[in-house]
Parts: sequence; C-alpha cells; structure tokens
Amino acid sequence: MFVLALKSMYNRRLTTVLTVVSIALSVTLLLGVERIRTEARNSFSNTISGTDLIVGARSGPVQLLLYSVFRIGNATNNIGWQSYQAIAGHSQVKWTIPIALGDSHQGYRVMGTNTDYFEHFRFAGGRALEIASGRRFQGVFDAVLGSEVARALGYAVGDPIIIAHGAGKVSFIAHDDKPFTVVGILKPTGTPVDQTVHVRLEGYEAIHIDWKDGAPLPGRSISPERVLEMDLTPRAITAFLVGLNSRIATFGVQRQINQYPKEPLLAIMPGVALQELWDLIGVAEKALLAVSALAVVVGLSGMLVALMTSLNERRREMAILRSVGARPLHVFALILGESALLTLAGVVLGVGLLYGFLLAGQPLILARFGLFIAIGGLSSYEFMLTGIVCLAGGLVGIIPGIQIYRYSLADGMTIRI
Repeated sequence: MFVLALKSMYNRRLTTVLTVVSIALSVTLLLGVERIRTEARNSFSNTISGTDLIVGARSGPVQLLLYSVFRIGNATNNIGWQSYQAIAGHSQVKWTIPIALGDSHQGYRVMGTNTDYFEHFRFAGGRALEIASGRRFQGVFDAVLGSEVARALGYAVGDPIIIAHGAGKVSFIAHDDKPFTVVGILKPTGTPVDQTVHVRLEGYEAIHIDWKDGAPLPGRSISPERVLEMDLTPRAITAFLVGLNSRIATFGVQRQINQYPKEPLLAIMPGVALQELWDLIGVAEKALLAVSALAVVVGLSGMLVALMTSLNERRREMAILRSVGARPLHVFALILGESALLTLAGVVLGVGLLYGFLLAGQPLILARFGLFIAIGGLSSYEFMLTGIVCLAGGLVGIIPGIQIYRYSLADGMTIRI
C-alpha cells in the first residue's frame, strides 16, 4: 500500500507538489509565529537581570521599561542630577547605573553612562558585558560601540564618529564640532546593547553644553579643547538602574522613590513591568496564532479538496485494484496513507522553510528590531504543533477514504458519459 501510494502521488505529481507546498507554507507560518513569539519574550527577558529597580520621570511602568532598557520610545522628562545623587546615596542602595538618552548615530541610540555600567549591568541570567576589542571609555570623547553598530557600520577601534541630535534615523542637526573616537567594541549580547553607542556622561554633557532647549545657542560654539576645561557634571539624566543590598527592601525603597518630594519620580521592578507588557500584547499574540491556525486549516482543506476531486478520476484505478484482490479496507488504507504522506511531506518542508527563513531573517530582525531569534531545535510545544498538524492531516484523509470505500467493483468498472 505504501509503494502504491507513492506511485499514485507521482502520477498526480503537479497536484501533489501544490498540495505539499500549501501545507508547508501554512506550517511555516504557524511555527514561525510561535518561534518569533517565544524568542521575542526570551530576548526581552534576557535583556536585563540583577537589577532591582528602574527609576525615571513619572510616566507609565511599561513606557519607562521600554525606553530605559529596550531603547524604544522616549522619556517624558528627565531626572535632576541632585535627585539621582540623593537616591544613589540611600543606605539600601548598593549600586546605580545612570542613563542619558536622546541622541543617535545613523539610527542607533547613543547612551551616556559611567563605568558602573560595565561593572554592574547584567543580562541573560547574570552575564556581564565583555569587550571584544579595545577598552572601556576613559576620556570625555571616547565611545564604546555595541557589536551590531560596529558590524553594520563597519567601525573599528580608532575610528571617529559624529553624534546627531535626536533619536530618529534621520537627523538634520549633528554635533559635528565635537567628534567622538571609538575606543572599544563589545561582544555580542543578543540584547539592545548591541545596537547602542555608549559614551561617558561627561561626553554627553559636553556636546550639549552650548545648547539650550534642544537647539544650539546662536553665535556660541565652544571648542572641544575648551570644553575639557569646564565643569561637565551632568545637569540631568534620563533614568537609572538600581541594585539593592537586600531584595527584601525593594518595596520599601520603591515606595520612598515614588513619594520623593523634590520631583515626581517612578520606580519600577523590571519583572513586574515586563509582565504588564506581555499582558498588553497577549491579545495580539493570540490573534496571530489564530491566523496561523486558520492558515493550517486552509492548507489541509486544500488537500481534502484535491483528494476528493481526484476520486472520480481514480474510480477505475480503485476498481482494478479491487479486481486483483484488494479489499475495500486496503483501498481505504491507500487513500489514508496518501493523506498522511502529503501531510508529513508538507510538515517536513515547512520546518525546512522555517529554518531557511530564520537563517536569512535573523540578522535583519536583529538590526531592525533588536531582537535575537535563536536558531535551535524544535521545542516540545513546536513538536506538539507539528504532531497535531500530522494527526489532522490523517483525519482529513478519512473523508475521501470512506467515500472510495463505498464504491463497488461494478460501479468502478462502469463507464460514465
């Protein structure tokens, strides 16, 4: 029966190929949506670890999480340097990482920070940042690039870069009078760190020292040499990460920051804010999975239509098989086997297409969205999805199988006009 099923499908190879491709594309869509959903969550979850609180101007928890950690969106306001120092000096605070955002370089975000960033920032369950080449920044106009920035723009240690005002991909105002020099390139992390240009807070302050309200002061331009002689203590920062001496104190410190009297601040716990984000996009995830499941149903329906429409053409074939000794059950098994083989071939091709698209699209997704989509084996859930598709394909074959089972030998040998 297996050999007969293969030969029968070969005789109808055009229909067979189209059916397999239809099922394969629907399986690729189903598994692709699931893989991107899962890996996007993993990528977001691995972006930051070991940080107890994130503090920024009062806004929403998700908004603060997105712009401070994932470089998505913009802050509603800044935090005064004095407020930052006051909170950093809290008895329960072990370390802090200040963050200044607002500028960019060829579409990549520029972040001002200090050396505590390299000491305390952790990702992917506690991994520290590592330098692939060069060193950490030391001078005011030193810059350390994320791996994707260096790769995409072809930078190496020693190259000059110009920072532009604003966080958009296109900026018409550049700080070209105060260029930075690449002194280090970080190893890949699979997080937004890879798409970030890191500079010192003093350097971030230096390029804005002759600016006011987001624009350069008319007729006033301070040279880099003169800037180095000035006080470059930051006046404000965008946000800061906080590590505490004890996690038991997290809620108490959070409450104190949220009630800070000198300016409106918001302290969030990254894990809680991330869960809020998943709750927000959960409806969209379910909708995408539903669409993918419908695509699989359409693919299997196409197979059913192909099998049903071929039955009338195969009545004589089945009658001949019956005449040489094949029982009705054998004929039923033949149709069921064809359905199972078509589905299995579609699933295998679909998985192959999935990995092909992942290999081709991984660098594009990483560059455009900052999401690292891992290319690994199928998860248990993905195996379950492919198993359900195979089972559904087998069940679909029952309908034409029953139909052909009912055909009699005499009916099959009758020539219809």
